[in-house]
Amino acid sequence: MDNVPIVVHRPSPTGGRRVTARGAILGLAHSDKDVIEFLRRAGLPEAEALLDDPGWVAWRGGRAHEYEAA
Repeated sequence: MDNVPIVVHRPSPTGGRRVTARGAILGLAHSDKDVIEFLRRAGLPEAEALLDDPGWVAWRGGRAHEYEAA
C-alpha cells in the first residue's frame, strides 16, 4: 500500500465517501467540494489542486470524483 497522506475511500452503501488524512477521519464527502473543505480545515488551503495528484490523494474502491451509493 502506498503512503499517500489522503485517502478517499470507496462509496458507502448509502452514498458518500469517507475521507481520511494519515488515518484520521475527516468526514463523509458527497462531492469534491466536501473533500476540498475537509482538506482546507486540515490546513491544506490549495486542496483543489491536490485532488488529482496521486502523491497526495488515493481514490480507493471506486472511480475518482464519484460519490454515488455503492
